[in-house]
Amino acid sequence: MPHLPITIAGVEVFPLCDAVGPMGDSIRRPLAEMFPGADHGGSEEWVLHFHCYLLRDGAGRTVLVDTGIGPEDSAASSWAPVPGALGAELARVGVTAGEIDAVVITHLHSDHASGAVIGGVPAFPNARHLFQRAEIDTAAESVLDQVVRPLGERVHVVEGRAEVFPGIRILHTPGHTPGHQVVQVGDLVLTGDVVLHPVQLDDPAIPYLYDDDPDLAAVTRAKLLQQVRAAQGMIATAHFAEPFTRLRG
Repeated sequence: MPHLPITIAGVEVFPLCDAVGPMGDSIRRPLAEMFPGADHGGSEEWVLHFHCYLLRDGAGRTVLVDTGIGPEDSAASSWAPVPGALGAELARVGVTAGEIDAVVITHLHSDHASGAVIGGVPAFPNARHLFQRAEIDTAAESVLDQVVRPLGERVHVVEGRAEVFPGIRILHTPGHTPGHQVVQVGDLVLTGDVVLHPVQLDDPAIPYLYDDDPDLAAVTRAKLLQQVRAAQGMIATAHFAEPFTRLRG
């Protein structure tokens, strides 16, 4: 069943389910290795939900947060359940690729960025694509060649806090990658991979095997969750089964 949108601070937020499935064998590990120190209740299987989000403000401007796992031959194909359904999900909510005004890619991992360029051509031709400078500066050449350089003048590099449109903000949240960023709308934060698994809500110090800097990621996660809880706000996650989670103080 499709996830329903919500409206926060005058902005419609549409969860888009790009895919559902476990990690492929190339990177799959037992949960005890991927999230050491967590109590998983004996479960060994992590089924990921790959969520992107569409934002539409009161002026009708659209922002796509992350571009998913991409087509069958994407960089994510070695481990993720390609092809992604982002195009179909956008059609479901009545938006075409050409109508996207801005794309925010939280970070350049293949499950978040592989739908930005398909067949060497930008998938969202009329959108500016926002990246943190730290993400661009530390990305592998292969990722730059596949995702960033084909976007040409559509690339918009920011440093730290930035505003996409009034009321839709970007915050730099390093740790998972050096230039990881999240999007804030009112009391809602779209967290990308700052929070990957529900066990990290109970204990933000629980690391993730594939964090670039686990210690920094834990500090960033604790700070962000504390801020959202203080506001009794919500997070919109990339890999939880349900897209929205209300946090209480």
